[in-house]
Order: sequence, then structure tokens, then C-alpha cells
Amino acid sequence: MSEKKYLHSKGWSRRTFMGAAAASLASLSIAPLRAGATRVSTGQNSAGFKLKYAPSLGMFREHAGEDPVDNLKFAADQGFKAVFDNSLMSRPSEVQEKIASELNRHGMELGPFVAYADFKVESFVLDKEDVRLMLKQKMKDAVQTAKRTNAKWTLVVPGRYNQKMEWGYQTANVIENLKYCADICAQAGLIIVIEPLNPWDHPGLFLKNMPQAFQICQAVNSPYCKIVDDLYHQQISEGNLIPNIDRSWTEIASFHLGDNPGRNEPGTGEINFKNIFKHLYSKGYKGVLCMEHGKSLPGKEGEKAVIDAYRACDAF
Repeated sequence: MSEKKYLHSKGWSRRTFMGAAAASLASLSIAPLRAGATRVSTGQNSAGFKLKYAPSLGMFREHAGEDPVDNLKFAADQGFKAVFDNSLMSRPSEVQEKIASELNRHGMELGPFVAYADFKVESFVLDKEDVRLMLKQKMKDAVQTAKRTNAKWTLVVPGRYNQKMEWGYQTANVIENLKYCADICAQAGLIIVIEPLNPWDHPGLFLKNMPQAFQICQAVNSPYCKIVDDLYHQQISEGNLIPNIDRSWTEIASFHLGDNPGRNEPGTGEINFKNIFKHLYSKGYKGVLCMEHGKSLPGKEGEKAVIDAYRACDAF
């Protein structure tokens, strides 16, 4: 599934990325990409962050252009220790390899990439051979992408629920299909992360909240099947973010970030990200937190405001 379709299906688009909600950074001078330059020319601020916040390879296109490698370089210059890319599987293999090389050069990590996220069909809830064959091919493709990029995690959304089948049977089928997928990915050391999504933005999907995801991962009982906790979605679905983090802790491998309402950078909604980040840091979290949100101001000022927001929330 392409980045454009995936982002649209999650309730926001590339255009959403063009906004942000704070004034520009007074302390950060960022110059635009020079015409014909092979390196993004920026005022560097490599002070870094306590946690591995990961902008998408496209979040800073106003400063870094469209090239994903230039976006990666820009993120590194601003002190980010990770990036993520929902479009990774759809990129040419040579681009994937360039991304991996640049990540290695900067000592950065790559957050979960999308292996399967079809929100329109029933899939994991079914016990059908054609579904397993489709999933087998998706997982094999994900494994090849991971080998080229050194990615550790790949994201899976189990799809829609079936209105004519009892919920318990659907849950059992999801568990068995995830076991099947995890066995394929385990051969390459690739971890599947399943993502619960809120039923207001995405009615009809099977996986909705953290307790449900936790129960499923416990039943799959594999180190290669974990959860990506999308705090935007879970604030809408259930709230109680920190207690649910603690209760699901053994099964969480990654996080998605976005404030609510609006799904923009921290500080534009009701979530207290500073407290959440402090809590994760105190628990010794070493994983990636994907900045899967838009910007509430347009242009370069919006991109600067995103960086500013993360510096403010990381100051604990």
C-alpha cells in the first residue's frame, strides 16, 4: 500500500503535513536546499533528543526537498536519531539501499514500515487459504525490504471485521494468521507490529484498542509479533494512555505520535506528551517513536515549529 493511500486511509494526507501550530524557532537557523546541492545545507542543531523521535521521510520537504535521503540528512542535522517511511516497500530497491547506507552513516534507526494495511477488506479474520497465500507473499516482500534496509519492524493492520461471524472465531483466526506471518518474518529477525486504530476515523476495522491488541499478542506468543501504540488513535478510542502503556508494556515494540484533536505536532491538542515522554524515558524505552502526524502551520515555519515542539516536550 502506498504512503499516499495509507495516510489518506488514516484520516490525513500529504497536505496535512504543510501545517504546524507554533511560531518559528528563534534558536534554530535552517537554510534551504541549494539548487543542485547533493547535501542539505542547514544550520545544524545536533544537540539530539533523549528519545528516538522519528520524522517521516517527507516531513521536512520544505527545507530538504522531495528526495528521501536528503530528508534523512536534514533530520540527522537537527539531532533526530531515527526516521520512518510508510512508503518504504514501494520504493525502488536502489533507493532503499541508499536510505540504509545513510542511516548507517548517521547511526540512526528506521521505524516500522508498512507491510500490509488494507482497510477495505476482511483478511486476518478469515480462515481461508487464499488469504494465507496473500499474506505469505506480503510477508516475503517485507522480509526482502528489511534485508535491504536493515529494518527491524514491519507494520500490519488486520483489516475489517466480519459482521456475520462471532467475534471469538474472528479473534482466533487473527491469532492463527499472525502466527503464520510471524513465523515467516522470524526467519529474517523481522518483528511484526500490529496497530489498533480508532473506530471513529476507521469504522469497521477489527483491531481497535490496546487491551485487545495485548490479548492477541499474548496468544500469538512470539517475540516477532508485537504492538505499535498509536497515541493519537488510543486517545480517541480509550484515553488512559500511560496506564495502558504500562499494562501492555511487554508487548509494545514501537509508538506512533500525533496530538488530538487535529493530528498535528505535540502541543496542539489535549495529550500531555511531555509527561508521556518522561514516563517512557523513565521506563528505559529504547525504541522508535514515529512522528506520524501533520503540521498545523504551512511551509518552513510549520517544519520549524514541529522541531520546536519536540525539543520542548523532550526537556524533562
